[in-house]
Amino acid sequence: MVNGKKRNAPVGQKSYLATEMAGWAACSSRPLRQTSKRLVLRLKYCMPRTAENVLQELQQGRYAPVYFLQGEEPFYIDLLAGYIEKNALSEADKGFNQVICYGKDMPMGTLMNHARRFPMMANRQVVIVKEAQEIPDLAREEAQKLLENYVTHPLSSTILVLCHKYRCLDGRRPLAKALDQHGVLVESKKIYDNQVPEWVATYCRGRGFKVSNKATVMLAEFVGNDLNRLAGEIDKLLLNLPEGAEITGDTVQQYVGISKEYNVFELQKALIGRDVVKANQIIRYFEANPKDNPVIPIIALLFAFFCKVLVAYQIPDKSDKNLASVLKVPPFFVRDYVQSLKAYSLEKVIHIIHYLKEADLKSKGIDCGSATDGQILKELVFKILH
Repeated sequence: MVNGKKRNAPVGQKSYLATEMAGWAACSSRPLRQTSKRLVLRLKYCMPRTAENVLQELQQGRYAPVYFLQGEEPFYIDLLAGYIEKNALSEADKGFNQVICYGKDMPMGTLMNHARRFPMMANRQVVIVKEAQEIPDLAREEAQKLLENYVTHPLSSTILVLCHKYRCLDGRRPLAKALDQHGVLVESKKIYDNQVPEWVATYCRGRGFKVSNKATVMLAEFVGNDLNRLAGEIDKLLLNLPEGAEITGDTVQQYVGISKEYNVFELQKALIGRDVVKANQIIRYFEANPKDNPVIPIIALLFAFFCKVLVAYQIPDKSDKNLASVLKVPPFFVRDYVQSLKAYSLEKVIHIIHYLKEADLKSKGIDCGSATDGQILKELVFKILH
């Protein structure tokens, strides 16, 4: 309250206070000691921001002095660093005021010299450190103290970006807390396999294209949760489509390198229908084209499918809606699992999972003798169908 008027909190503070109030409300029924312990733990650890929120700020032209981008998923780290590299400076200013280096070549002292340098005939400079996890002395106390001091008192004319991939700082350390309090600390987490179809749909919509459910699942199962590769495959596909077109399953098969008749999805369909002739035709095609059809991903996809069949056996309510919810699959794929329940007994499904485990070990050189990938797949399919 100021001069009888209500004073609003800043935007960042407001969201933090709202979060804390929600936390108090959620735990109000708990004992006071348990509640206070929970809040103390939350204050003890840093709270990284999401890549999506930071990207929105960058698109609005709001730049912070320090960005520390960390985590197991490199896609968002590259996305944010790439946006800053492309947009923070004009082309005329980049020649003298943009430094892009790699961590292994940049001890902390040298990095701080770059960060504390003033821009030349420009309002600001950009320093981007790629592979920052490889900074030679980053694990040392002295180097972390140097960076902590800079983060606490940064040079306002410098945008310092550290791309710390595949790992995270210890949130209890002073450096992580300083980055969280005075800079922008982003944690880029790997998404789960069941979240990939939705990510594909969101990515395509963001590019101005529609996408069918079948296409999202095909891309997710064919590529996996490697977002960099997934985005690359989608971008390649979109180059061949008119603006605003819909991506269908046929489009994916045509442009992503999935054979329409001989691919892992058709193999799975043949196994579900116990079609021996079709399954062996596909296996022979895989054997003749090993580079386009590596055995390990094929086994992994079949393993994931039959594991869900095993889960389906244990679900009392086998209605389509409930199976889709529990198995976390689109409703139109439920019929594959229903058909598999009819085609394979519970005992057989357990044996199939064991066969897949054996094949996976053989594909990685364990107890395989001189068997080729094609022979491993032939043996696997024979065991599943007989």
